[in-house]
Parts: sequence; structure tokens; C-alpha cells
Amino acid sequence: MDAGEYAEQAQVNRYVPMTLSAERGVITDRNGVELATTVDAYDIIADPYLFTPRQTDVKDAPRRAAEVLAPVLNADPAELADKLATPDSRYVRLAAKRTPQVWNRIKKLKVESAEREVAGGPPDVLGGVLAKERHKRVYPNGDLAAGILGFVNADGEGRGGVEREHDELLAGKDGRLVYAQSAGRRIPTADAEEQPAEPGSDVELTLDRDIQWAAQSAIEKQVEASEADRGYVIVQDTRSGEVLAMANAPGFDPNDLSAATPGTLGNPALEDAYEPGSVNKVISMAAVLEEGVAAPDTRVTVPNVLPRGGHAFHDDIDHPTWYLTLNGVLAKSSNIGTILAVEQLGKNQEQANRILHSYLSDFGLGRPSGLDVAGETPGLLKPAAEWDAAQQYTIPFGQGLSINAMQAASVYSTVANGGVRVEPTLVRGSRGPDGRFDPAPEPEKDRVVSKKTAKTLARMLESVVADEEGTGPKARIPGYRVAGKTGTSNRVDPQTGRYRGYTASFAGFAPADAPRVTVYCAIQNPTEGSYFGGEICGPVYQKVMEFALKTLQVPATGVEPEPMPVTFGAGTTGTGGDGGEGGEGPGAG
Repeated sequence: MDAGEYAEQAQVNRYVPMTLSAERGVITDRNGVELATTVDAYDIIADPYLFTPRQTDVKDAPRRAAEVLAPVLNADPAELADKLATPDSRYVRLAAKRTPQVWNRIKKLKVESAEREVAGGPPDVLGGVLAKERHKRVYPNGDLAAGILGFVNADGEGRGGVEREHDELLAGKDGRLVYAQSAGRRIPTADAEEQPAEPGSDVELTLDRDIQWAAQSAIEKQVEASEADRGYVIVQDTRSGEVLAMANAPGFDPNDLSAATPGTLGNPALEDAYEPGSVNKVISMAAVLEEGVAAPDTRVTVPNVLPRGGHAFHDDIDHPTWYLTLNGVLAKSSNIGTILAVEQLGKNQEQANRILHSYLSDFGLGRPSGLDVAGETPGLLKPAAEWDAAQQYTIPFGQGLSINAMQAASVYSTVANGGVRVEPTLVRGSRGPDGRFDPAPEPEKDRVVSKKTAKTLARMLESVVADEEGTGPKARIPGYRVAGKTGTSNRVDPQTGRYRGYTASFAGFAPADAPRVTVYCAIQNPTEGSYFGGEICGPVYQKVMEFALKTLQVPATGVEPEPMPVTFGAGTTGTGGDGGEGGEGPGAG
């Protein structure tokens, strides 16, 4: 016998290098509830060289092995046979990320095949079937918070949301193992070289799983009922700036990306730019109050039509002359009244534009919200000098500029927080393999308006919900004082760039006298039933806010406030909508 030849054959594939996959870190909500986790899985692999006639003593080893493996892997036998017969290859993947149960079945088949050969039966054709330990990403709550969480690709790499933004932190570091094997099985007594894998860190989000569920459930139902293109709800802690929920509808299930469409894979609450409409009037009122040019009881005579800049501006309904207070202008969401109030900011329109622009910017418009998430739109806020003849009058009531949903929620949180803007946050911190918690950096804080102005605005926003003349009665919550604002704006069709349909919205906070929670809702292009924000977003706000207050155990409001006057004089005002699409050619640009 030629000892050298047999020794050479014995070395064939004797030492096998293998990557030890690092376990990806878990993503949890603020209470430690797992939103994204990892389970054990195996790639079923093979070495085609070990299926050659020289190694198996049979000519059709790939076919025989494929017929045995196909039922276990739920695969086509012909495709498996082709892989096993790959010429000049030492590695093929037969199936990816299969459960431990599948690998256990294959191991049992391997043992049985080897025992039959030893007993004098047919040659063992499964010796070259191996497994590579992998990890499979699982999202236990399905589509819940998918826009925030994102997803991973087939190689376990983050490709969206938090999975992508914190991929390096979550991924850890793969290890390596080189071991001796014979007939596809590891030799336990042989030497091995191992570099252990380093697991990834866990990431704790600011989200509350239950509040996220309430927000997502409410917006999904309303988007479906309104036959709308999409909708979003954001819930924010008014004091800390932490995002408690960010829901999109429709969404996607990161467990099954095959059922998703490109339009739903992102996070529209951050990526969609749209004209905010009347919810933005709170910034105009903040500027007017802070600059001292008007007070809540300042009288504003509102005609049915207001000619400005070559355009005729209207409110959402035809009406006789309204005799409103500044508080009434906000409560009834009068576009004309808002234009008249903002004009008082400067000695001329140019100066008034500059002052209003400074407040819009200070409230966070025209720049990213601070979440530091890839794909977030900063919206569009042109310099005041570039506002055209229409925009200088439409921007005060929320058209001619664009925002994202997080920016809108942050505006109301700023008012609720006594005039101090706290950058919104999504991540509370991370926990490494050693168990040490590393908190996220403190968010930036900037005073935008005085505490007095913020408190006055909160009282005025209560009139929108509580007063019979207001546009937001459907947002009322028994036992709590609610501050809020409705919005209905002309919508720019992202496909054509022209106005088509509406954006309905509602923004507010509660309790109005001791704010804890901000909720913002927007629905794009509702086509069934009402398209007014107070009608379709008000109820969403009410459901989500009530759930959040109870979840956070926020006590009910104590003393009811004295109502602020909405009108003056003998005139009657009638009932309006949301300020809506009043005006001729808003000119978004």
C-alpha cells in the first residue's frame, strides 16, 4: 500500500474554517419589551468535492443526497443536485437560516446513512452536508413600529431604520473556528483554533410598545375608513422630547419583506414633506403674542374676502363679517384673521415676513428635527426674502411651506414645555455584552418663546377643543383639559407636483394645565367621507391621547378654566371648519 497516497487523501478537507456569527443585539422599548430579537438558525451547506465519485465511490452521489434532503429542506431535488455537483467548488449553500429542528433532522439522516455504510449497505452520500450556525432576525410584534425599527438583509446587515442607523453597534464582531473533521463530522479529539464572536449591544428605544400599538391601531383604522393614501401618528413626551410612538399606515412586516412595497418600506412620518395647514397657525400666534402686537382678547374684524398681493383670500366657508378676538381667530381657524394678525408684526410686509420666518425657524421648521435618522426630510422653508406675493400671506396659515410629521409634533411639544424646544429623541441608550448601560447624549434645548406666551397659547388652544365655536370638539377627553388645533390643507401630489386632495391633521397636548403628552395625527388624501382634520384626525387624537394618559397614569385635570372670549360685539359668527383651503392659489413652490 502507498502510505503517502492515503495520507494525502486523509488531509482532504481535514481542517475546516468556519465563521462564528456574532449574535445581533436586541432592540427593546423603554420598558425592556423586545421589538427586534435574534433566534438560532442554521445555513445548510455542503462541500461538492465530497460528493465526487472519488470520495463516495458512486457516480450519482449528488442525486442520491438531493432526494434525501429535498423533503427536509422543502426544496427542489434537481436544484439541490445541481448545487452538490458544482465543479471545482468547496462550498455551496443549500438553504439559509433554517431552524434548529431542521438541522437536527439532517443530522439524524447523516448518522443513519453512515451506519448503513458501516453495516455493509450503500455508500454514505451525506458526509459532505454541513451546517453553519447563523442567527435569524425576528420581529415578535410583526409590523408594529416597523418604520422605526427597519429591517435586515439576508446577510443580517441593517438596511433601514434603527437597524441601519445603529448597525455597527447591534452587529457585534464575528469570530472564527478552524477544526478537523472526517466524513463531515468534527473530530472531538483533534486540535482546533477558535476566536470567539463578540455579541452586539442591545439598543433601548424611547418607544412604549403599548402606546405604539394604540397609535398604530387608530391610524390604520382611520386611513382605511377614509380610503386615504397614508397616515401617521406621533406621540411625544412634552418634557423630555422622547418619542413614545411613531406609527405609519399602511406599514410593512419586517419578518416578510416579500409582501412589502417600496412605498411602505421607509418611515413616511419622517420622509414625507407636505404643507401643514392650520396646525401651523400656532406659530403665527406665538409670534404675535411674543412680539406684543396683540393679546388673546384683541379684536379682529374678519371680512368674507381679503384682497392681498393680487389674490383674494377666503376662509373655508363664506360668511358675513366675523367679529372675533385673537383667541377666536385661532379657535375658528380663520385664515383671514391670521393674515391680519401677522401683518402687525412689522412696519411693512417685508419686516413682518422676516419676523415670522425667524419664529418658524426657531420652532424647528426648515431643518431636520434632531432625530438624526437617514432619509428624514427637512421640509421646505424658503428665506423670507424669497416668499412670493402669495406665500407671504399663505405661510401664516400653513401653506406655501412644507414639514414632516415629527416637526409638527415638536412645535406643539415646545408650547407644552413652557416655550422650550427639546430635540426629539428615539434612542435612550445601549447595553453592551458586559451589561453596562450607556445612555444617549442629552438632547439640545432652546427657548423659543417665553413661558408666559406658551401658557397663553395653551389657553387659546383649549378654546379650539372646548369652545362651541371651536373646530376640535371631537378631540375632547372626559376628565382632562385638552389643547389642540385642527388642520386641513391643500395637498401637493408627489407624483404630479400639482395640488390634488387634502392633508387632514390634528395636533395637541394634554393635560392642558400640566402638559405631559403631545399627539400629532395627519392623513394624506382622504377620499371617503370628510376631509377636515377636526372630523377625521380629531377622533384619532382623542383615542391615542386618552390611551397614553392612562398608560402613563397621568392624573385627571382638577380645575376647569374660565372660558376665553371668542367673539365681540353683536355679530354672530356661525360654525367653520379648519381654516382649510381658503385663498386663491396658495403657491407652495
